[in-house]
Amino acid sequence: MTSTQRWPEQGWAFLQLLLVASFSQAEELVCRQRGDPENPQLSNYGDIMLGGIFSFHSSWKDRQDTYMHEPLPLECSSLNFRGFQFAQAMLFAIEEINNSTDLLPGISLGYKMYDACGSIARSVRVALALANGNEIESAPSDAPCTRPAQVQAIMGETSSSPCMAIATVIGPFHIPMISHFATCACLSDKTKYPSFLRTIPSDYYQSRALAQLVKHFGWTWVGAIRTNDDYGNNGMATFTETAQQLGICLEYSVSFFRTDPPDKIQKIIDIIKASTSKVIVAFLSHMDMDVLIHELSNYNMTGYQWVGSEGWIFDSQTAKMDKHHILDGAIGLSIPKAHVSGMREFILDVKPLNSSSNEMFTEFWETLFSCKFKQSKSSAGNQRECTGHEDLTGVHNSFTDMSLMPIFNNVYKGVYAVAHTLHSILGCNETCNNKVKLDPFMRIKNIQFKTKEGDEVYFNEDGDPAAKYEIINWQPTENGIVNFVTVGLHDASLPADKQLNLQNKSLIWAQNSKQVPVSLCSEKCPAGTRKVLQKGKPVCCYDCIRCAEGEISNITDSITCVRCHPEFWSNERRDACIKKEAEFLSYEEIMGALLTAASLFGTCMTAVVAFVFFRYRKSPIVRANNSELSFLLLFSLTLCFLCSLTFIGRPSEWSCMLRHTAFGITFVLCISCVLGKTIVVLMAFRATLPGSNVMKWFGPAQQRLSVLAFTLIQVVICILWLTISPPFPLKNFKDFKDKIILECALGSAVGFWAVLGYIGLLAMLCFFLAFLARKLPDNFNEAKFITFSMLIFCAVWITFIPAYVSSPGKFSVAVEIFAILASSFGLLTCIFIPKCYIILLKPEKNTKKNMMGKVAPKSF
Repeated sequence: MTSTQRWPEQGWAFLQLLLVASFSQAEELVCRQRGDPENPQLSNYGDIMLGGIFSFHSSWKDRQDTYMHEPLPLECSSLNFRGFQFAQAMLFAIEEINNSTDLLPGISLGYKMYDACGSIARSVRVALALANGNEIESAPSDAPCTRPAQVQAIMGETSSSPCMAIATVIGPFHIPMISHFATCACLSDKTKYPSFLRTIPSDYYQSRALAQLVKHFGWTWVGAIRTNDDYGNNGMATFTETAQQLGICLEYSVSFFRTDPPDKIQKIIDIIKASTSKVIVAFLSHMDMDVLIHELSNYNMTGYQWVGSEGWIFDSQTAKMDKHHILDGAIGLSIPKAHVSGMREFILDVKPLNSSSNEMFTEFWETLFSCKFKQSKSSAGNQRECTGHEDLTGVHNSFTDMSLMPIFNNVYKGVYAVAHTLHSILGCNETCNNKVKLDPFMRIKNIQFKTKEGDEVYFNEDGDPAAKYEIINWQPTENGIVNFVTVGLHDASLPADKQLNLQNKSLIWAQNSKQVPVSLCSEKCPAGTRKVLQKGKPVCCYDCIRCAEGEISNITDSITCVRCHPEFWSNERRDACIKKEAEFLSYEEIMGALLTAASLFGTCMTAVVAFVFFRYRKSPIVRANNSELSFLLLFSLTLCFLCSLTFIGRPSEWSCMLRHTAFGITFVLCISCVLGKTIVVLMAFRATLPGSNVMKWFGPAQQRLSVLAFTLIQVVICILWLTISPPFPLKNFKDFKDKIILECALGSAVGFWAVLGYIGLLAMLCFFLAFLARKLPDNFNEAKFITFSMLIFCAVWITFIPAYVSSPGKFSVAVEIFAILASSFGLLTCIFIPKCYIILLKPEKNTKKNMMGKVAPKSF
């Protein structure tokens, strides 16, 4: 762009500057407040003006500033009746002083009260309005734009955080600010807040008193919840410091604010659920406690002992919200009860102002009586019209609730403190000197007087009153209403050992219990345990870890455990060593008795089969199945059943050697007989072929020699095993720590597995040969029975190996006995029971023709 193109814009800007300069010279030099003026919600003119900042509303509506134009004024919402109660208490004190002839005679006190809406920013704004006023004043060009403060003192605010902001702003102007409910200890710092005073004790004293209260009941393991603002954070910091000095440990310390998202409060509830402490110290304002109670009620979290600060412990509205009785039995500190004659009647004797000139008071009246004035902008057709003469008699809400009378009394005392200071400055006797320059800042710190009720009022060097508290206990009644019962007093002005004074009154604890709850960080570790510090926990917290098995401790709070001698074991309480119990498979126990019965039953069953075979020894079916080998097999099966008895009973040297060798030899004898029968079957089948002469090679003599040879090999293996490294009795301390297992050690594992391996080799050979003879004629079914018996035998002993290795102590013996019995019953059942069935029940089949397969087949 060229210079010729820019000149119209530059000229227009220069013209604007000239216009501004001309108007500025024409306008008179004035002092004015920047921005829109702030008008008080309640005001009345007097000779001396007092300011008041209360939250007539508890919140405000959100707005989105576009930064395209000046932001609109804050739009307050959620009418707060307590703010009106505090304002009424201030008006009562002012009216009482104005009607008094003894205090400030001839001087009238006026007031300007502003609504802070619970907003810190608005609190600061209205505080500046109280200090400066909204009037426009002319000033000479050479004079500074200064003037006296519009008010001589400011009453309020209710919370600590707004008070900190206000006191920071007005402190340099030396305007006294007196709060009735801001308790944060940080406000006692006169370098930051030089003009701040209060008629309620500092949380420094309350926090220490709460710690002393917790210590008095022996609670050393507690949880802590605080409001996430200056009140809660500073109060809990002092409590934590004092608690550590008194030996109290905090399991958790969490904070939240009532406007936090639900998930943050949910995390706090999860922390409480996961905690082990049963006492919760709640340093909360009543508004935050109301939010927390609502969430706790959803989870029915009863059974916790609550210890409360004055912010909520004597609040009747909080008690009404606790419909699930979560806070029953709560104990805490409250401001001492107070009575100011005439105040209750004055607060309830409220009358509406002109609704057209005071929208805030109109809103209050309409909300209080659920009606609408004609002039109201929000008038609705479905609500009755307000007359302005409604009666409060039947109204029951937070405005008619006078449970906060101690706080109203604090407002009352604050106004009187200012009045007595002004009375002193003005030198009032019968009249007051109106020409004296007012500066109550320096004098109010030294004021001391008594109210008409006899309460002494004074401030210490930090601007705080004397710290006295009542100890309140929530005691529910039958009709569901909570009584705030005073059970003691705490006076911080007394020596430390006399500050806490509990009266002889019965206290109600959580869940209506009469017993004091127990919430200890750690109890003394009894005998049988040792102390171990908890990782990540305070040093005063430790776990009582039970001594390990085989270890004991016989003193209280032992830090180590002592191991018992190998033949001894710790008792159940781990405070003494006792001799271990010796365990083995005995005849007296159920398992041993059952196995013994099974062994004897098998022996008897074998004897019965042998008797049947002997009785019918000349029958075709007995003769056709090699009766000599059958009787030898029955004899070996009898020995197999009986050898299992050697495994039962206390192990000794002879029983350990006998059980394994007898088992190995008898089973080889048994398998050798079966193997001989299998070979005979194969040879007999081969002898039926033309020109075959094989039976002469495996006659009765060869059959006896084969059985003897196979058995002698096992006998040699057993002799070598017993000679080199025989089995022996052993006390086993490893498998069971609390028992001594009496068992037979194998000695040489090679010998044991050689015995089992040889049995398995013969069994596999027998199974293979029987399998080859499976297609013999149906009526001659000996090979099939042998195949089934060997299949059962092999399956039992294959599964025996892993079961034996993994079974501890006497159970390994039981597994071995079970394998012996199962395989013996398998051989007996598969080989002999079918033949007994034919002999006894089907004698018509016990013929030579049937054995030779010459019976005519049945037609179907």
